[in-house]
Amino acid sequence: MRIRSLGVIDDAVVELSPGFTAVTGETGAGKTMVVTSLGLLLGGRADPALVRIGAASAVVEGRVSVAPGAAVARRAEEAGAELDDGALLISRTVSAEGRSRAHLGGRSVPVGLLAELADDLVAVHGQTDQQGLLKPARQRAALDRYAGDAVSVPLAAYTTAYRRLRALDAELEELTTRARERAQEADLLRFGLAEIEAVAPRAGEDVELAAEAERLGHAEALASAAALAHAALAGNPEDPEGVDATTLVAGAGRALEGVRAHDPALAALADRIGEISILLADVAGELAGYADDLDADPRRLAAVEERRAALTGLTRKYGEDVAAVLAWAEEGAARLTELEGDDDRIGELTAERDALRAELSKLAQALTDARTEAAARFAEAVTAELASLAMPHARVSFAIRQTEDPEGVEVGGRRVAYGPSGADEVELLLAPHPGAPPRPIAKGASGGELSRVMLAVEVVFAGTDPVPTYLFDEVDAGVGGKAAVEIGRRLAKLAKTAQVVVVTHLPQVAAFADRQLLVEKTNDGSVTRSGVTVLEGEDRVRELSRMLAGQEDSETARAHAEELLATARADL
Repeated sequence: MRIRSLGVIDDAVVELSPGFTAVTGETGAGKTMVVTSLGLLLGGRADPALVRIGAASAVVEGRVSVAPGAAVARRAEEAGAELDDGALLISRTVSAEGRSRAHLGGRSVPVGLLAELADDLVAVHGQTDQQGLLKPARQRAALDRYAGDAVSVPLAAYTTAYRRLRALDAELEELTTRARERAQEADLLRFGLAEIEAVAPRAGEDVELAAEAERLGHAEALASAAALAHAALAGNPEDPEGVDATTLVAGAGRALEGVRAHDPALAALADRIGEISILLADVAGELAGYADDLDADPRRLAAVEERRAALTGLTRKYGEDVAAVLAWAEEGAARLTELEGDDDRIGELTAERDALRAELSKLAQALTDARTEAAARFAEAVTAELASLAMPHARVSFAIRQTEDPEGVEVGGRRVAYGPSGADEVELLLAPHPGAPPRPIAKGASGGELSRVMLAVEVVFAGTDPVPTYLFDEVDAGVGGKAAVEIGRRLAKLAKTAQVVVVTHLPQVAAFADRQLLVEKTNDGSVTRSGVTVLEGEDRVRELSRMLAGQEDSETARAHAEELLATARADL
């Protein structure tokens, strides 16, 4: 990894070897920035406070070896990333303003993709993870992870059924608690639909009636105007001497008829006059028919206005016009059908809920059985690991229990409470020595014991659900003496099958590392490229001496450091 402008680190390169790498240095030298950097590469939260003061952004770049065809490689290639000679290049940039960018294999990707790949790349453990192990939910998750398909398969089916049951319960709650409101809504809809049905409007009827009312209200004026127009076009029988448009146009046509053969232009004009004569005759005929058909009956006008008033009563309540009223009626009828079907719907949902609860009971029982079986194996394996971590008499066990609830699901012949992960409450118990009663590790384990339980759990996981790299951030806190040596020996054993990186203050642990990195600050308080060095030979002895006695040149500390290294080499 290359780390730039992150915390106290100005610009440094951290080369992690296969096997066991120990990262050491004075308190505050920046060792934890190694963990922070790796967390950023794995999609962790970007905190702008991490950016070095005076820098515009912090950058972490990493090169991770992956096996071709592995799940990580396939997922990266799906995102458009490319492998570089069997390695995946990852970078993360965090600006001082809080913006974050991620790149994978030369391609810009969402930060969430890095987090998605993280589970298959690195297992990170630190003091916060130890505290997390104290929570029953985390202990159940650890047991489920160890159990594998025996739990994950029924748990997936259980989760699906549980979510459906929650949705059914919510819908039933809505249907039953709002029954009065829905009944009131149904009554209002019935009243409105009955009112519209009584009037029985037709689409466009309001527009037609408005036109007819306008016409009937001016019937006399319309009839008089039509008569005058007809007389002007066709003549008035009572005035034989009068001149009308039809007679004048006919005269114009006769005047041109005799000479039209002599000039095509004049012939064309004569044809147009003929067309005008035909049009005048048609209009005159229609005017005569209009006057004859015009209904001036006051009773019809009264009926039209009465009908319009009925339609106005509807449009005042249900829409701007008759079209909107009809649309409201269609939607209202559909909604009423839905509301009137509530009783049937409640019956259907209740039956489905009962069936789901029965299914959940079976799945919850399957989860309990699978967890109980896996818990025995898991506890035995962790207990065996604790024996190699200087806790030979310690015993680990699991308490798997349920809380009775008359509204719950049936497990083991009892009605018990249930949640999204089943009905089981899982608690990890520790009996640190013979005769001690098993107690929850939150109450019965010291800091050093908790560190070793955490390490034992991870080693057990390494045999069943391995990842390529394990990172422990001072997971050996609270441990010393023989226990520290055993932790170092166990980490070295784990490193035979995986890459192990440990940030530690314990020389007993660091002595077992295949490679030891020293993080040092310069005089100005920063860690530069030369501030992360690989310790070999005499330099490593000096650092172990400092870790042992705080004095690099103490002969006693040097002798102890050399003895630690010799012990570690003999074990390896």
